[in-house]
Amino acid sequence: MAETTAEPTGLSQEEEEAAFYHEAGLNASWTGARLAIGSLSFGFGAFVFAFFYLRSLNSHGRWYVGPAPKAWIGIVVMALIVVSALVQWLVLQRMKAGNKSTWVAGASLALALGFAGMGIQIWQLTNLGFWPGDGGYASCFVGFYPVFVAVVFAAMVWLETLIMRARPIPTISFVEQPPTYDEAFAVQRFQASLSAFTVIWNYLAIVAIIAWILFYLVK
Repeated sequence: MAETTAEPTGLSQEEEEAAFYHEAGLNASWTGARLAIGSLSFGFGAFVFAFFYLRSLNSHGRWYVGPAPKAWIGIVVMALIVVSALVQWLVLQRMKAGNKSTWVAGASLALALGFAGMGIQIWQLTNLGFWPGDGGYASCFVGFYPVFVAVVFAAMVWLETLIMRARPIPTISFVEQPPTYDEAFAVQRFQASLSAFTVIWNYLAIVAIIAWILFYLVK
């Protein structure tokens, strides 16, 4: 979502400084999102490397000793997160058209789907038929999914705060310039944070697909 900052022409020094820090804050949202994706990629990439490394070694033939995790659970968890990201992206397009209520409803649905996927994954982790030390596959599975669930939880808390922040903002502020700089800055900060969240959540949906392929198809 594009953000445009009001030009601080004819402002006092304090107002110009506020505009400067506001602009820096908008840039920080995008920078933070990109850095987060880079950091998460290194973290998740470590599990991908371990997966293929241990699989290729297959020490003592104990890469995969079973029993396999239930395939339907993996499909449901992946589908819930992907659908959540898709719903959030679709309703975001409605907000860009000025329909805030549709975004709030859709984002609430995306939030529920994300928490549902997280809950089912936690349930699966407590009902596995193997222990972390039962083989290379088991150690990668039990290592990856708790980390993934923790990141998803943080993303869902972020989305929940965005929903609460959107409620007091007038719908008209998303299609027309608000009358004061404070109101304009508040809308732009919200837009920047929402854009950053959308990028992160879409990225996590891709990670969920890759994890499903590795742990349920390749294994």
